[in-house]
Amino acid sequence: MPAEAKDPQEQAEESVRDAISAPDAEGKPRRTTRRFPLFTKDTARPEGGGRAAPGDAPAPARQWPILAVLGTAALGLLLTALDVFRYGTLLIGVALVAGAVLRWLLPDVGMLAVRSRFTDIVTYGVLGLAIVLLAMMVQPNPWLQIPFLKDTLHFTVSS
Repeated sequence: MPAEAKDPQEQAEESVRDAISAPDAEGKPRRTTRRFPLFTKDTARPEGGGRAAPGDAPAPARQWPILAVLGTAALGLLLTALDVFRYGTLLIGVALVAGAVLRWLLPDVGMLAVRSRFTDIVTYGVLGLAIVLLAMMVQPNPWLQIPFLKDTLHFTVSS
């Protein structure tokens, strides 16, 4: 028994009851089913992906969180290129950790929000922490020495 075809206007006026359905530009629901469409036409903005400043503010002010993180990382890359490797990579790691902190504390971070809040915090935090630790362990004269790493290296590369 074939399903009865509904008028598109009548279908658009149905209420949306699930979190997957998104309204179109006019606020009317585009679909009322939990089934995914054959072709994706739009993506949902990440949680916290709103503007970090009011809409009438200039563009750089609206996106200050990502500009702060990118500016700090760019300064770290510049220091690394100028042969101040340890401080440059340390600054890059600190920029990522700062991005995790901003993502955690601020409700709206603009383009710094890429995925869900939890995923962004974990990704920025783990990568930033790894870069900071590696920058502190870089040779020669490391600031941080982990005793079992040398034994692990000799165990895995023994001749």
